[in-house]
Amino acid sequence: MANANILVVDDEKNICRTISMVLQGEDYEVDTASSAEEGLEMLAERSYDVLLLDVQMTGMTGLEMLERVHQMDGAPEVVMMSGHAMLTDAVNATRLGAFDFLEKPLDRERLLLVVRNAGERHFLAQKVQSLENTDARYCGMIGESPAMQRVRKAVAVVAPTKGKVLILGESGVGKDLVARSIHALSDRAKRSFVKVNCSAIPSELIESELFGHEKGSFTGAGASKRGLFEMADGGTIFLDEIGDMSLAAQAKVLRVLQNGEFTRVGGEKLSFVDVRVIAATNKDLKKAVAEGTFREDLYFRLNVVPIEVPPLRERLEDIPLLVNAFLAQIGEEYGRTPLKVSDKAMETLCKYTYPGNIRELRNLCERFVIMCQDIVTAADLPEEIQEEVESQSPKQSMHVLQAIAPVEQSLGQPSGEDDYLANLAKVKPGTVTLREFRAMAEHAFIKATLDMTGQSVSKAADMLGIERTNLHKKIKKYESPNGALDDDD
Repeated sequence: MANANILVVDDEKNICRTISMVLQGEDYEVDTASSAEEGLEMLAERSYDVLLLDVQMTGMTGLEMLERVHQMDGAPEVVMMSGHAMLTDAVNATRLGAFDFLEKPLDRERLLLVVRNAGERHFLAQKVQSLENTDARYCGMIGESPAMQRVRKAVAVVAPTKGKVLILGESGVGKDLVARSIHALSDRAKRSFVKVNCSAIPSELIESELFGHEKGSFTGAGASKRGLFEMADGGTIFLDEIGDMSLAAQAKVLRVLQNGEFTRVGGEKLSFVDVRVIAATNKDLKKAVAEGTFREDLYFRLNVVPIEVPPLRERLEDIPLLVNAFLAQIGEEYGRTPLKVSDKAMETLCKYTYPGNIRELRNLCERFVIMCQDIVTAADLPEEIQEEVESQSPKQSMHVLQAIAPVEQSLGQPSGEDDYLANLAKVKPGTVTLREFRAMAEHAFIKATLDMTGQSVSKAADMLGIERTNLHKKIKKYESPNGALDDDD
């Protein structure tokens, strides 16, 4: 990373001079210190991105300095060096938070690689910390992609108002973080924020949960109970997955939105609340209105300011920030030093499409913290991630298509969906790998489904249980079958 600030601390002047020459030749800014005490004084005066630190020095040792460095705010990434390295030194350095450990005599290419990676790690850590400090009110909405900048801008504009907000997006994209951010930036921030997962509450109980009930109003109602709207009085109520709410409950929510009025289940007394309502859904509410499962008047009441939260696949440039933030957060929960991620692993993670969105990525990072030692390598990634990214290669796709073609030609042109699938039985073991056969099976099944739906991508996506955009990618990968396709959305 050009122009990074490097501090080299070693009591051997020749070592300091050699490292300086190598790094300055790659456009790094390098300062040197001949003792740990001098190095600490320099760190107190200015900030550095990377510290190259000798283990054994006269006076304070490198390990002792390392302990002090990691108590500083904005501490650099520390790379330990030793001419007579012992396993215990490396273990202790890692436990104390060292980024890496280099043995003397230093290999030039190894030195440059480690310094580059350490500099990038420090840059990302500073970026994450900056986002957490600057955007603490945004409740963890990490990301600098254009898509996330648009979401944060919309949140900043709507939060100070009384406007109702409808948050749209796929499951797992972080709609609850957007809702919490709106509340945190509003004048209701010091009052209650009440979240309701409408899909998790049985339809026969949701009215009681939202509006409360009177004693004896139904079997088991042994005492009166306040509802969630009452608990949120003066604050914000977040109705997550509102598309799953029953029509009866929708009618009562509409009444609250109109004039703040409601009655408890089994009660007659009219109650009033001052609540800001934020709703979210992963469903197409326009379609639900047309199908009669969602009230049109409630839809228009809620949809004052719509905010679309992008799926993770549409902001893959945010992956490094998210991964490092999650690894740091989860590592702290587990009492571990944050893991490092190899370049190859991060490159692969930045190409995966994440059908489970942010939730999937966080779960993946937790798996890394539990299963990996010091660094996440490409081999640690789940097989489905590696397979998807590898299948994105045009060369791989062509190889699979070439393997499929002789099978189809052997029976003539397929005339229906059953023929595509029947052709798979003609593939003989030893002619393709298991991964290639899986791709062939996927290709055949997609073609068969498209035939069944009259080449309708939307209907096929519904039948296959995947997003339409994902299906389009797969079709493009395998080339459009049987001519033009009808996208009837």
